[in-house]
Amino acid sequence: MRWVVYILECADSSLYTGITTDLARRIAEHETGKGARYTHGRGPFRLVHQELHNNRAEASKREILIKVMTRARKLALISGSTTE
Repeated sequence: MRWVVYILECADSSLYTGITTDLARRIAEHETGKGARYTHGRGPFRLVHQELHNNRAEASKREILIKVMTRARKLALISGSTTE
């Protein structure tokens, strides 16, 4: 099973980072208000970044690294100008 680390851009321009094994299902959950508490009421969402990982441990470590990045670093990652 492959894990996906993803970044969503919310309607208020904030960025949300998460992990899942089924990206389409998880985005649908965010859209219907059944996703993370942070995304509730912040839709619609736009998928701006995704990375595949071999297991949950790798995905979780990467998610944490992205979540502690500054907004500027996240935007650089999204634009492809960094490989962090």
